[in-house]
Amino acid sequence: MPHVVERPDSHLQEQEVAQRPWIVRVFNNDHNTYQEVMMILMLATACNAEEAYIEAWEIDHLGSSVVHEAAEIECRAAAKVISSIGIRVEVMQE
Repeated sequence: MPHVVERPDSHLQEQEVAQRPWIVRVFNNDHNTYQEVMMILMLATACNAEEAYIEAWEIDHLGSSVVHEAAEIECRAAAKVISSIGIRVEVMQE
């Protein structure tokens, strides 16, 4: 008896995409200090100082860092706060 391969239900695929988290990626620049970046990250994402420092270090040394993962609306709100001090951000579905 031949093995039958069924095509996945496209509705299920749409649900999987909708359930994937959104992320906020922050990019390095030459004008914001570590302190500024840390403060805005703590304000925008409610992270603690240690996490904000780690993310600031990654931004500085790696060029960018994912600083937040949540629902789309929360990510867009966080990105708006972060970008308010001139930092380039990107919001996208992971």
